[in-house]
Amino acid sequence: MKKVKQTILNLSLKTKWILTVGATIFISYAIISIVLFIALQTWLLHNEEKNAMRTVDDITSFFESQSSAVTIQQLQNNTALMKAILNQEQTVRIFNFDGVEVIRINDVMHAAPLPQMTGDYFSPIIKQQKVETTDAFVVHKIVQIGPFQGMMQMIHPLTTFHAMLKYILTTIIIVGLGALLFSVSISYYLANFLIKPLVQLRDAMIDVRKRGFSAQPPFNYRADDEIGDLLTMYRSMMNELEISFTRQQQFVADASHELRTPIQVIEGHLSLIKRWGKDDPEVLAEALDTSLEEIVRMKKMIEELLQLARREEVDGHAIADVELVLKNVERELVQLYPNVQFEYDVIGQKELASITEQAAGQIFRNIISNGIRYNEQEPTIQLSIQYTKLAIIVTISDNGIGISEKHLPFIFDRFYRVDEARTNHIGGTGLGLSILKMLAEKYRIEINVKSSVDKGTSFILNFPLN
Repeated sequence: MKKVKQTILNLSLKTKWILTVGATIFISYAIISIVLFIALQTWLLHNEEKNAMRTVDDITSFFESQSSAVTIQQLQNNTALMKAILNQEQTVRIFNFDGVEVIRINDVMHAAPLPQMTGDYFSPIIKQQKVETTDAFVVHKIVQIGPFQGMMQMIHPLTTFHAMLKYILTTIIIVGLGALLFSVSISYYLANFLIKPLVQLRDAMIDVRKRGFSAQPPFNYRADDEIGDLLTMYRSMMNELEISFTRQQQFVADASHELRTPIQVIEGHLSLIKRWGKDDPEVLAEALDTSLEEIVRMKKMIEELLQLARREEVDGHAIADVELVLKNVERELVQLYPNVQFEYDVIGQKELASITEQAAGQIFRNIISNGIRYNEQEPTIQLSIQYTKLAIIVTISDNGIGISEKHLPFIFDRFYRVDEARTNHIGGTGLGLSILKMLAEKYRIEINVKSSVDKGTSFILNFPLN
């Protein structure tokens, strides 16, 4: 049994479909045919019984219509009228009470055994029994023919009934086989039609595994059903996998590119320490300080690269108080840059933004820290918060070195530097604004940037309300 089950499970989906449809139709048709055959058999048998009883009643009525002076001899000499009452297969015999046959009409069937005279045979008694080898209805009834009283035996063979059942059974089998063949053909066609997109999906997965995401073939299936949903989910999954794979490759490429320089710097200073630093405290201190700075820079760069590589779902219930977040960011940055000045301007009634406090803090921290670090004078950060009915508008302005108009479209690109000569000494990774852009897209925050060289930069953030 287990082998049969395993064999069925190993069949192709198309074969399983055809076998299931064929078996279902065959079983359903067999049940319906059995019920219909039994119903027809009962109805036809009852109809044969009614015909036999009708013939008995007709013969009895004929005998009763004869005069009281009619004799058995007269009836024996004139059986033509009685034969007209019977059909060709029926046989009627009249017996006296001694069991002697006195009249025979249509000598088709042999006589059946007479019953015992213990019942009321003036009422007909009908039984289904074998007469020699033929199945038949046998009716016994006492009749009065003139002065004669005897027993009438009418034999109604069921040959026509069995021939009809045989014909019906043959028709059911032929129609059933035709219906089964037709249903299997239709199911084969439907299986090919419906499983075709699944076969294409399988082939597409094989191609993707062998040749990569660029090998995805187009699908022509456009029906809005479960298979259509499956193909849509496959496309969506492949797109997400391709994005994740691209992000992974980009992360590896970015990390290998950006970490090469600090690693080389650390390697150079460690070599310097090995050669002369042991004997020269100044060289040792300078090399160690530079190496530690590069390690800190590498650590920060790796953290930012990982943030760019992650794809976390948006928390739909996230809320943040932007004023409170800005105050916390200010408190952190003042510890690092004691000379920075903050100026606040709040307009409107406070509302909550649809963003997590961590994400909002990271956005503010990246913008403000850039305004502080890319500055050649005492840094001043102007913070403006305006609450409206549709959004929270946060404007962050600085008095830094600014950004030229030709560089503005590219400031959110990964590792983009506005001016290597002016910014290389600051030690940034070039990833801060890329992370800011990623978070803005994630939480549907609109960003506008205005800047003038040597005058400062303004970031206008439009936060959606909770």
